[in-house]
Amino acid sequence: MSSIRRLYEDLRSISVAVVHPPGEDRELLIEQLKRIGCRLQVFWPYCTEPPRGADVVFFHLSQDIPSGGMWCASATEATLIALSDYESPTTLKLLLDSSAHGVLTKPFRSSGVLSTLVLARSAQGFQQRQQAKIQKLEATIKSRRQIDKAIKVLVDHQGMDEVKAYEHMRARATSLRVTVAEVAAMVIDAQEVMEKLGLGRGR
Repeated sequence: MSSIRRLYEDLRSISVAVVHPPGEDRELLIEQLKRIGCRLQVFWPYCTEPPRGADVVFFHLSQDIPSGGMWCASATEATLIALSDYESPTTLKLLLDSSAHGVLTKPFRSSGVLSTLVLARSAQGFQQRQQAKIQKLEATIKSRRQIDKAIKVLVDHQGMDEVKAYEHMRARATSLRVTVAEVAAMVIDAQEVMEKLGLGRGR
């Protein structure tokens, strides 16, 4: 029960934008979102960019949207939920291009809004966690390559072996209160400057 309570508290704290032309479908959606307790804003005509400040955006997905005007989840921090008129190859392509976290197909039903909202928020959260892990891994790989390059510089130009080169950089990192990767960058930058000055020969 506590998890369900936290779920509703989360949904009641978020800002939701609905970008959809007037009509029965929009009114049904707005009614359900108000019933859930979301803070709500309604927009039309279609915006060139997702509304700022919204945590979730329900947006009209249509072939009538001008070329290049379709939004993509990678361009916003909001959860994107597409509102589709019907399923066709073109509409499905637009949906894939948008990378939306969820979709509601017309005619909307009151019973589907909450579950779509919850699943879309969950999908976006998972996506963000995975992206953070990827970025951390990429940064680690980049740092490792930089350290390896700096070790080679010290071996080639300072007469150290690989173990001593790494220990030297680690000791300097501790002394300077920076990371080993930052010291490695200093070593590489310093060597590049020396080479430009014609002083890049090894011992």
